[in-house]
Amino acid sequence: WAELEIGKHCQIDSCNQTDDILSVFHSLEHRSRDAHSCSQVHFPDPAKREPRTEGGTKSYPCSFQDCKGKELLPVICPHCEKHFCLAHRHQDDHKCEKLEVQKPRMAATKELVQKIDGSKKKGRKGAKNSATAAKVALMKLKLHAAGDKGLPQTERTYFQVYLPKESTASSQPMFFCSKWSVGKVVDYAASLANLKNNNNVLTAKKLRLCHPQTGEALRMDDTLLLLLAHPDAPLYNGGNVILEYLDNDSTGLGDVSDYIAQT
Repeated sequence: WAELEIGKHCQIDSCNQTDDILSVFHSLEHRSRDAHSCSQVHFPDPAKREPRTEGGTKSYPCSFQDCKGKELLPVICPHCEKHFCLAHRHQDDHKCEKLEVQKPRMAATKELVQKIDGSKKKGRKGAKNSATAAKVALMKLKLHAAGDKGLPQTERTYFQVYLPKESTASSQPMFFCSKWSVGKVVDYAASLANLKNNNNVLTAKKLRLCHPQTGEALRMDDTLLLLLAHPDAPLYNGGNVILEYLDNDSTGLGDVSDYIAQT
């Protein structure tokens, strides 16, 4: 009988073990890649650690430095594609190399507010914001303004009233009812400042309330409420108005800056 050869010899020359498979075979002793110097050895990224088999069960070791944690199922970071244990699964926890460092929300908000505030300050240079100035002035006027104390606070409108050139005082803070007409405001302001009021005398100069920027005489039958709400000829609660004697055919003061300089 010729010797019957069954299976394949181990590919290591010094090993005589055989197996019954019909492909390239290495004995149990030489089956590892290192043991038989496999030319097809692949050296993966050490950080992307392969699952281990312990007692017939696969486990996935954590790639975080010095961590010995393992998981039965793969926990892969979608950004760096490495295995991690549950404790290090988040980008912050394993100091992910692809983590985008973001500014804290409060710091970013503070920076935005500072930029907006800075742009506003630059925009105000060289330009007078009458509405804002009036709000600040309103707080001061409320402390010293003269008026009817019986008026409800919700109906009070405050003005710094510039008095006629011939008056001994240049201006006086006053408050009026927002429902009053300009004519009634003029009469009441004249009584508070002890001004001569001949508005009922046909040939006499008339005491008129004028716009502080244009110098235009306001219509006597318009109400303060209307003027305060009007976008084209705004008066502000806490702003200025000018009280002056005008000729019957005059429509305003003319040069307001010259008038202010002389009061």
